[in-house]
Amino acid sequence: MDIADLPPTLAATLIRQLLPLGESRRLEFKRVSGKMVGKALETVCAFANTAGGTLVLGMADLKEFQGSARLFGLEENAEAVDELQRKLLTEFLPAVDGLQLQRMACMLHNGPARGQAKGQAGSVLLLRVPRSPHVHSIVNGGTYTRLDAGNRMMSAGEVTALSYQRGERSASSEPVAVPLARLQTGAWQRFAAHRGPLTGTFADQLLRIGLADEVAGSVQPRRAAVLLFADEPGSLLTAFDSRADIRLMVYDGKHAVAGATPNLRKQAKTVRGPLVDQIDAAVRLVLDELAQGLTLSSSGFRTVHAYPVRVVKEALVNAVIHRDYRLNRDIFVRIFDDRIEVESPGLLPGAITPATIARAGSKARNPLIAANLREFPDPPNIDAGEGVPMMFAEMAQAELYPPQYRQNTEAAVESVTVTLYNLKRPSAWDEVSDWIDRERSIANADVVRIACVDTLKASKMLIGWREQGLLVALPGRAKRNMAYTKPSVADSPLTLLSHLEDNNGGDS
Repeated sequence: MDIADLPPTLAATLIRQLLPLGESRRLEFKRVSGKMVGKALETVCAFANTAGGTLVLGMADLKEFQGSARLFGLEENAEAVDELQRKLLTEFLPAVDGLQLQRMACMLHNGPARGQAKGQAGSVLLLRVPRSPHVHSIVNGGTYTRLDAGNRMMSAGEVTALSYQRGERSASSEPVAVPLARLQTGAWQRFAAHRGPLTGTFADQLLRIGLADEVAGSVQPRRAAVLLFADEPGSLLTAFDSRADIRLMVYDGKHAVAGATPNLRKQAKTVRGPLVDQIDAAVRLVLDELAQGLTLSSSGFRTVHAYPVRVVKEALVNAVIHRDYRLNRDIFVRIFDDRIEVESPGLLPGAITPATIARAGSKARNPLIAANLREFPDPPNIDAGEGVPMMFAEMAQAELYPPQYRQNTEAAVESVTVTLYNLKRPSAWDEVSDWIDRERSIANADVVRIACVDTLKASKMLIGWREQGLLVALPGRAKRNMAYTKPSVADSPLTLLSHLEDNNGGDS
């Protein structure tokens, strides 16, 4: 694993940015010593298993030294650095891919250590760790997760839960004690007729196509088979502490009002049935609601929804196919005056983040479901991995804001919400969006230059985008120098600057 040398100007800039910072969820500092190697491996493991991060070697913690006195350099123990490089390749199960080693030249601390002269030239090392799609352990050393400013060994239960979150394991592939007779339904008949002739008993057929397992001498269907064929899979799976239905809520206004009298425009609807029928029914219900339009309570005028039909359908299909079926929560579709929200239980699987999903597309958390849905007549999915990029392209063509993806990790049941805004984006948004992609954040003065508007208009635009959830404020900024970024950029674990910003006011 080679070490790349950063250009001197960039190295000096990053050193200046790092010196006032302390450790956080995605940033850690270590002096180089013999004991450093084991601790560094724990940090790499924890970063990979959490949100990614950067380990700075050769720099002391802010709690011990301040300013340039933190710069002890790799020269303090070059042999330990060599040992760490070797073990990064051999000590993880599975191997951690995508590690980057970048050396930054600097002047070392003002006090001699191990014979160093004051002000001696040296270097520190950035070890950058991406968020991994897998769950990693250290050989004979345990599995670690990252805390706010440290690492913790995970319990066996936590490792299992993380493997589900990352999509390493899928609840849809696990057998459940549901009688096979409950799956010999009209949905199965349509599936079998379209897929082609299957021989043997019903149990044999399910075993042959990977939708059942032999458990203690009997054949049990996998959860995917229950979801695909049972008349009411959600009702059957409640016995296993999970759900499989869709709830449709239509709200009056732009926000859900909590309390004894929620601001629902009509009674909420539950969509049940085998997944292929559930998707079809949910799409029809949502499109029917959108076709009727909504009368805005504040004005009496009717709003016309302009979402592309393909985008609405894809959002619902993805929610059903990629949800985490071990979680005891339904999919929620919420229609407001200005947007649709589709909330699906479970976090984004693999290494996908809100910042990368537009390019990377979706990852099949439930490959058995995705593969077998294609075998129905008029399947809702083609399983080609192009659905999410299509959503972004279609919304852009309709001159609407791009789909907004957010992960909710604070709720009792973790989830992903995709929001589709029924709002024509102003021409300035594309330039603002491009600016943030390049510069990571934007301030009022930047909008003034980009959009050719005055300060007040720029401020109103920024506030509007923030209220819509398109932008979030950078933490730790005073009002007079406020700056904003996209939620997806704020959540990105892959750039050093995001780690630096964490320390200016907490994690994004």
